[in-house]
Amino acid sequence: MIASSFRTSAAVFAVIILHVGALDTFIAAVYEHAVILPKTTVTPVSQDDALLLMNKNIDILERAIKQAAKQGAQIIVTPEDALYGWTFTRETIFPYLEDVPDPQANWIPCQDSNRFGYTPVQVRLSCLAKNNSIYVLANMGDKKPCNRHNSMCPPNGYYQYNTNVVYDAEGKLVARYHKYHLYSEPQFDVPEKPELVTFNTTFGSLDECLAPSDSY
Repeated sequence: MIASSFRTSAAVFAVIILHVGALDTFIAAVYEHAVILPKTTVTPVSQDDALLLMNKNIDILERAIKQAAKQGAQIIVTPEDALYGWTFTRETIFPYLEDVPDPQANWIPCQDSNRFGYTPVQVRLSCLAKNNSIYVLANMGDKKPCNRHNSMCPPNGYYQYNTNVVYDAEGKLVARYHKYHLYSEPQFDVPEKPELVTFNTTFGSLDECLAPSDSY
């Protein structure tokens, strides 16, 4: 049984009450908006300009996250490519990427922003989850250094992954999923193996492989 209510403007917002048992329920929010896109360019922008654009989109997500939390949602799922769009080359996407660590690192970016280097997007997403006491699932780009002497390593020395991240209600990174089934995404690499990622919540265990980046 699924009950839903919708708010429409420039965006689509839904709160869904999911019945997982005879008595147990949780409230999930699903959100979509028209992404603010970067200007088309063949030259990479600066890291500062990339962050400026992403923060404009996160400003929009922030309003949705706060609205969802006020309506009692325990988790919100935000769209794929919602931070920066989708039309990139490997070179032009690079300034938008951050190094997303393994969740086993037990990291709350909102409280320890410098632990893994330059991670302003992860810090902001973590703080939005923590400050609103809600699980936040977001899509971003992950970069992983590799040995250029390895024939599989890309020329720039990094693997680049279309990545879903989840922060719990305390702002802790609890899941990281690298998208395997890419669709016209030359800016990203396919992981060596498909990942099966789950994460526990206060209201049950969720399968991250069913998150939006691989269900489109």
